[in-house]
Order: sequence, then structure tokens, then C-alpha cells
Amino acid sequence: MSSSLTNPNPVLLLLLTFSLLVPPGLSVVPEECTAESGSCIDKTKALPLKIIAIVSILVTSLIGVGSPLFTRSVPALHPDRDLFVIVKCFAAGIILATGFMHVLPDSFDMLSSQCLKDNPWHKFPFSGFLAMLSALVTLMVDSMATSLYSRKHNGGVIPESEGHDVDREMGVVTAAHSHSHGHHHHGAATAAHSHSHGHHHHGAAAKVESKSSQLLRYRVVAMVLELGIVVHSVVIGLGLGASSNVCTIKGLVAALCFHQMFEGMGLGGCILQAEYKWLKKLVMVFFFAVTTPFGIAIGIALSSTYRENSPSSLMTVGLLNASSAGLLIYMALVDLLAADFMGPKLQRSIKLQIKSYAAVLLGAGGMSVMAKWA
Repeated sequence: MSSSLTNPNPVLLLLLTFSLLVPPGLSVVPEECTAESGSCIDKTKALPLKIIAIVSILVTSLIGVGSPLFTRSVPALHPDRDLFVIVKCFAAGIILATGFMHVLPDSFDMLSSQCLKDNPWHKFPFSGFLAMLSALVTLMVDSMATSLYSRKHNGGVIPESEGHDVDREMGVVTAAHSHSHGHHHHGAATAAHSHSHGHHHHGAAAKVESKSSQLLRYRVVAMVLELGIVVHSVVIGLGLGASSNVCTIKGLVAALCFHQMFEGMGLGGCILQAEYKWLKKLVMVFFFAVTTPFGIAIGIALSSTYRENSPSSLMTVGLLNASSAGLLIYMALVDLLAADFMGPKLQRSIKLQIKSYAAVLLGAGGMSVMAKWA
């Protein structure tokens, strides 16, 4: 007995040393990669909450995106008024904070998860790279779409409401111009009259060209912004629909209702300024309103097989979030905020600029606070 204690087995010593040197985590799956568990996990109670989420998010989305379109008859909310600009800046602040404070951090968390392989996911910042690439691709699409749209419409588009006025104005100018040529023998007075009408003709043409160019930009912005919002709305809905965490869903529904309403107001303002026909407006409103509920429905259908922390889910949703973040950040900064703040309306009034900056900070700040729950 004493000899066995004084001369221990070398094999036992080797095994003991190896067990002390090897970290326990190497042979164990990280806890966060396992299926959800805890007192808050209840599929039976989660399903009614998801149904409530579908209805409430659908209603708030419709209110948000539809309010700028159906309140045009209200004088204070007309696109030419200051209040419309302030509300649009508030909504742009929400879209900017959505990209920076919600979508991009989620992408970083997902693509740096311990559930993913160390190589390549922990060796390279894929989220930041893809967000940057997405912003550059959005710039390219924005620029090329504007060029193609301009060529298709021969240099611009004229809204129907103004097209008749312009034609009538051009007709008067042309008639007056030909009338002055028919009475050329009246002398210098008639020539001066014709010359003044020529200036009027060129001034009207320049005004129409400027308006059509601005309208073209509004239409491209509305289309690209809708694309970005639709992508990230489906991803958000998918995550909510697949979750069975009752404690998380309750806070998430309230946050998403707030988010969808004011993000919808920003998109609705862009659709209003684009001056589409009613059919196209309704189609864009429909797609915005149903994307998040549609994502929730898909998540519910896949809840038995879909796991948020599985490697394939983390990679797919993480990469989509990074792409959406780059697009939303670009659109908010370049096509919404910079376009308005550098435009003639805000440049003419420092007071309006200050109000608009306050609205941006209020929208971005409110959405940043919501990041605590969603």
C-alpha cells in the first residue's frame, strides 16, 4: 500500500496532468449555442402574443406610411410647409438610428458569436465590411437608376397636375411669339415684345426641367428606401416569429410598433414627394405594411426547426442585417438628411434648420433608447 503511494503509476499522472491542462470548454458546446431554455420559454403562451404582434404591427405600419399620403389635404402637412420638413427629419433620424443602433450591432453580435467557427468569422470584421460595401452599392444603384430613369423619360418627368399648366403656358408663349412675327412691320416695339416672350419661354422651360429633375430624385429615393426597409423588416419579423421567449416578445412588440410607425412616416413622405399615381402608392404602402407581419408568419411556421443561434441562422441573418444597415445609413444620411439640409428651403432659414436638427436628434435619440428592449 505504501509503495503504491510513494511510486504512483506514470499513466495516472499523465492523465491527471492532461485533464488539468485542457480547458473544459473545448469538449463542451457553448451554453448560448444550445436550444432556448428557462421560465420565459413557452411556445403555447408565445403564439397568441405573436398573433397580436402581427395585427398591431400591421395597423401601426399602415398608419405610419399612410398618414403623409392621406393628410395632404391638411394645409399644415403639405410638402411645401415647414411642419412636413420637420416631421420628415424626425423620421429620417429614426431610420438612421435603426441602422446604427439596432441592425448593425445585431449583425456584429451574430457574426462574432461563439457558435460560429473561429476561422473565418472571428478573424475578419464581416459586419463592418459588408455594411460599407452595401452603402457603396446603394450609391451605385442610386446613381445609375437616376441616369437610366432620366434617359427613359427623355431628361425628366412632369407630374400630371403640372403638365397641363406647363402645356398651356407654352401654348400661350408660342402663340404670342408667332403673332409677333406676323406683325414684324410694327417695328421695334413688336420686336421687344417678342424678345420678352422668348425670355419667358426659356424661364418656364428651365423651371419645368428643374422640377422634373427633383421629382426624378424623389422617385429613385422612394424605391431604394423601400427596398432597404423591406429587407430588414422581414429579418426582424422572422426573429420575432421564431422566438418562444414570452418575456422578450412583449417588449419587442411595443418597440416594433413604434419603429414601424415612424419609419413608415419617413417612407410615406418620400412616396408623397415622388408624386406617383395612386395604384403605385398603394402597392408601395402594401409591401411596407405586410413585410414585418409576413416575416413573423414565416418565423411561426419555422419555429419548430429554426433556431436563432444555429450557425446557418447566425450567418444568414447577420449578413442580411449588415447589408440592410449600410443601405439604411446611406439613405438616411445622403438621400434624406443631406438632401433636405443642403436644399434651398432649409438653407434660406436658420430657424427652420435648428428645428429640423432638433427633430433629427429627437427621432434618433428615441430610437436609440428603444435599443434597450429591441
